[in-house]
Parts: sequence; C-alpha cells; structure tokens
Amino acid sequence: MKLQVLQENLAKALLNASRFANQRAQLPVLGNIKLSTKKTKLQIASTNLEVSISISVGAQIEKEGEITIPAKVITELVSNLMPGTINIEAEKEQLKISSSGFSSTVSGMNTSDFPSIPQSIDAKTSIVLPKKEFLDALAQVSFATSVDESRPILTGVLFIFQKDTLILVATDGFRLSQKKIKIANLPKLDQVVLPRSPLGELSRLSEEAEEILFNLKKTDNQITFGINDTILSSRILEGEYPNFEKIIPKESTIKVEVDKDELLRAVKLASVFARDSANIVKLNINKGSVDVSAESSNAGNQKTKIDAKVTGEKFEIDYNYRFLEDFLHIVKGETVSMEFSSPTAPGVFGDPSDTNLLHLIMPVRIQS
Repeated sequence: MKLQVLQENLAKALLNASRFANQRAQLPVLGNIKLSTKKTKLQIASTNLEVSISISVGAQIEKEGEITIPAKVITELVSNLMPGTINIEAEKEQLKISSSGFSSTVSGMNTSDFPSIPQSIDAKTSIVLPKKEFLDALAQVSFATSVDESRPILTGVLFIFQKDTLILVATDGFRLSQKKIKIANLPKLDQVVLPRSPLGELSRLSEEAEEILFNLKKTDNQITFGINDTILSSRILEGEYPNFEKIIPKESTIKVEVDKDELLRAVKLASVFARDSANIVKLNINKGSVDVSAESSNAGNQKTKIDAKVTGEKFEIDYNYRFLEDFLHIVKGETVSMEFSSPTAPGVFGDPSDTNLLHLIMPVRIQS
C-alpha cells in the first residue's frame, strides 16, 4: 500500500474511528484501526463488535493494500503533524508515515483477524431521514433510556415505523419519552431497538451532512447509517420491548399549563433541599397556581409559588426532581402542560407547541 493524503482529512477521520476501537478487547486487532485502499479512497475502519465505523477519505493511491494499526498510536501521530500532504506506505506489518521534516515506522498487524464490517450503504433501499428533525427527536427521547444493564432492552431507543411516521420511544421504567416524526413514503418495517451509544454519535458525525441514510437488515441483526462518506453500523438489541402504550393514561382529571422557565426555576430551587431527601419535590396544584416545595431534615425547606392555568380540583403529587428537570430541558416551547389522574398514576407532560412529543413520569410513592 502506498498513497498520499491530506493531514487535515486523515486526522479527523482517525479521531472519529478511534472512539470505536476497543483497547481492552480479548482480540488485539479490535484495538486497531484498519487502513485499506479502494480506487481513489482511503478507507478507515474500526469496531468494538457492537458498533463499527468506516470512513472514506480522498487520497492519491499509488499502490493498493491494507493493514491494521494501533488506534491510539496512529491517531496521536497524525493529529500532531503539520497540515499538508502525508506519505503513507505499508509493507508486510509495518506502516511508514512521512511528511515535511518527519518520518515514522509503526508496527501493525495484518487484517486477517479484523471483522468484516459494512463499508457502504445502498441509497436505493435506504430510508432518508431528515437530519435536523431526526436528531432533535433523538435528543428528546434518548435521555430517558435506562443505564441498568440488567434489562438491556431498556438501554436502547425503540424505532416504530408506521405509514409516513417514525415513532421514537425510550423508557427506564420510571419515565417514558415518545416523539413522532413525519417522513414521506416511509416503508413499513418491523420495529427495532437500537443502542443509545451509536445513536449519540450521529450528531457529531453529521455536522456537515444534510441528510442521514438508514438501512435495516433484520436478518443480520444490524442497522446501518450513512452520513456523507461515513458508514456507522450497530447491532440491534434483542428482546421484547415492554408494551408502553398500556401505561399511557387515557384520561385525566387535572390539567395544568405553566410557564416552562418559571417551573424550571422552581424545581431548581427545590432541588437544593430535595437532594437531602431522596430527590423528592412536591407539586401542590391549586386554583390558578402550582406550589413546588421540598424539605430536608438537615437543611430546611422551601416553597415556590408560580401562576398556572388549572382545570380540576386541588391535587398533590411527588416527583424525583431530576426527572422534571430532564423533561423541562427538552421542551422547545415557552409553556409546558401537565395532566394528572391520581397520585399513583404517571403524570403526562407535554409541550403545547409540539403535539408530537409525549412524556410520562412516574410519581414517587412515599411510605406513610
């Protein structure tokens, strides 16, 4: 393998690829980045067996070939070189890198043990996702995924494909977030659950992209995203996602609409004391107002009263303040809606300016 490539392009690609190399894997080659040539492109690939990435970088290829190089070594070397043309040459298991005033030989490994990963995506059979709407929707649900590995299916985001609508759902068992996106000519596919980690990479990888391609291969238990010259693949989480629809309250007796910023400020004030008492804040719904309060046996107590539009009787309910804060941070509108049916049923939270967003939070049950 022999080629010339721009340092700026190679450094960026290596930085992205290095995040998916696994230095602690039992298979040493997984700690490496694979370099290979294809016509006028240098392919940079890495994988941790659950997520893989392949990036194409324009290069002047003199001789084709392939090699794997320790991810940390090659990334740090190239990142610290001056901008300009880099010469790369591989012979057997050695990679020679040179540029103006610099030369280095790095020990690598052959590619025989490197897993086969997707390096292209079929645009004809892929779904075109509108970048901004899709990434915004992901941000509004993915925070609600679980971090508890004992229930792996809840650590991912559920994708439901309906006619002209993609529904994203995430829950950790204590809260649930759902967002619907309109996508024209969306084919009806089986629903899938995708890990949160690779989904979080899409925002970083698609900074310069206008759209994101999505391809589902259920038989391979794999999904592939195409972002310009980058292919990101991930395994599908296996298991049955809980029937979340049955926990969505069908009706409510108390409806509240309140200024988002005022409610967020009240929750933050209450959190000062809630942190000493299992993170619990109390919402007291009154005619025309909501009281947000918290108390600590050590630090004291506080109560903030905020004006609100209220329909229904007086009502009291307890929540983990962190869940309220998380929801308020994803609301784009100026007000939020809250609907309640009982102190033990999940509250339904929404953004009146966005009917495609639904959020549920389970109340805290306090032992009397």
